[in-house]
Amino acid sequence: MLDMDGTLLDLNFDNHFWQEHVPLRYAQHHGMQLRDARDQLYTTFREIEGTMNWYCLDYWSRELDLDIEMLKREVRHLIGILPHVKTFLDGLRAAGKHILLVTNAHQKSLLLKMEETQLSPYFDHIICAHDLGMPKEEAAFWDKLREQHPFDPQRTLFVDDSLSVLRSAQQYGIQHLLAVRKPDTMKADKDTEEFNGIDSFADILQGL
Repeated sequence: MLDMDGTLLDLNFDNHFWQEHVPLRYAQHHGMQLRDARDQLYTTFREIEGTMNWYCLDYWSRELDLDIEMLKREVRHLIGILPHVKTFLDGLRAAGKHILLVTNAHQKSLLLKMEETQLSPYFDHIICAHDLGMPKEEAAFWDKLREQHPFDPQRTLFVDDSLSVLRSAQQYGIQHLLAVRKPDTMKADKDTEEFNGIDSFADILQGL
């Protein structure tokens, strides 16, 4: 099982979008100073981080009075695949592994990124948390996922860049967990704390 943003795809797109592009467009739309727009938005973001609304483009379009899907398309050129991802996915397919993409991303964001990267043929199933009604951070998510796509927690590898998501998966009983140290190619490596980390998928290619 693989996460998408920050695991397979460069988180620089998302970080730039929410930290730079949205505040700019919000300030322009509402006639505000950029600094004030950032302060207001960052406070709002922190209040709902980790919830289903945090990942919902429709929610943010309503709350901010902006067409978030259109704004994402304005910077779609920043969507990129992280190093060695395609080689890793090719290796998984060649080894006959069952591959699930499991993402909190909204369906519209997922569609845009699959259009841009053409990665969807690699996966046996693509699971969007919005379709299950809860984010990966919630313990009940994994029960719902397993009902629809049976997996053995003892034999499943799950890779994600979010430590809170990995902790949720760990509490559920998924045994093989890896954290991505560099989800954003424009930022420094992150501390993966209690989880084994990988610099890129090249680190585990030989184990396929």
